[in-house]
Amino acid sequence: MDRRSFIRFVTVSSAMLLAGCDDQRESKDPDQDSATQAEGDGEAETAAVRIAALKGPTAMGVVKLMHDAEAGPLDGNAYHFEILASPDELAPKVFKGEVDIACVPANLASVLYAKTEGGVRAAAINTLGVLYICEKGDAIHEISDLAGRTVYASGKGATPEYALQYVLDGAGVSESVTIEWKSEHTECVAALASDPEGVAMLPQPFVTVAQEQDDTIRVALDLNEEWADVAKAAGEDTALITGATIVRADFAFSNPDAFKTFMGHYAASVDWVNGNGDEAAALIGGYDIIPEPVAKKALPYCNIVCITGDELHDMLDGYLQVLAKANPESVGGSVPSESFYALP
Repeated sequence: MDRRSFIRFVTVSSAMLLAGCDDQRESKDPDQDSATQAEGDGEAETAAVRIAALKGPTAMGVVKLMHDAEAGPLDGNAYHFEILASPDELAPKVFKGEVDIACVPANLASVLYAKTEGGVRAAAINTLGVLYICEKGDAIHEISDLAGRTVYASGKGATPEYALQYVLDGAGVSESVTIEWKSEHTECVAALASDPEGVAMLPQPFVTVAQEQDDTIRVALDLNEEWADVAKAAGEDTALITGATIVRADFAFSNPDAFKTFMGHYAASVDWVNGNGDEAAALIGGYDIIPEPVAKKALPYCNIVCITGDELHDMLDGYLQVLAKANPESVGGSVPSESFYALP
């Protein structure tokens, strides 16, 4: 989220949290709360599992599960999916208990943990870094090559700024690089077109969109690799992360079997997406996450994963530590405690 959206989000979502607490405690309406529902006397019970994700890479890994769930309950879980356009739409649904599991930006997972006072838990990392340094030419081959150049980027006051600064600082070139912040990715591409020496930091799948419009745009650096180099040199256990999957603590601990079943289905869905690019792109386009032609080209570079357990803890905690040093507000004021990772 950019700074303006973050402030608006905190104001709105805090109000919704206060307004929704009593409703969540008192209501047993199945439309408002997940519940284990019996389908009939003597029949197996079915757990309703409500899942929300955002358009873009963080939703790509669930598309096979979405497709399979259309046929009915899977291993006792009745899945209900919702794909939303922005974090500002999704966050209130988490506060109000309208979704049980959500795929969100990694820093928003931390913010939601703080704002719900521990009411959500980290279940998985779903997307690693999607930021790339692009140029029109063949001059940039390592981060030190950015010295003396202008980097056009969007996302000032948000995670793209902190990621870029971490890499530049770690490589010792931050003082010699000019960053010109734009409000939209399209403005970065336009600036790149008008400045032959310019460089742009762009996310996937927008890199693919830009390359379809101008095939002279070249991906010069993968910020995942640059981040990893800086972290290794600093002895830090961290990686560049885009998205995390969170679960309401009440749901996970009240429905441990349903939650564990979901995690198995989710991991299998991610594996299928990564192993079946064309079919996955068709589903991604069909669910209006991003257009199929773009998904087909961008998917290998979107770094879709399902990282859980100790690796989730170490990687996400390290990433949030970096963001917190840059701006504590970006993670909700402070890095979450160990309970953020406590699951049944």
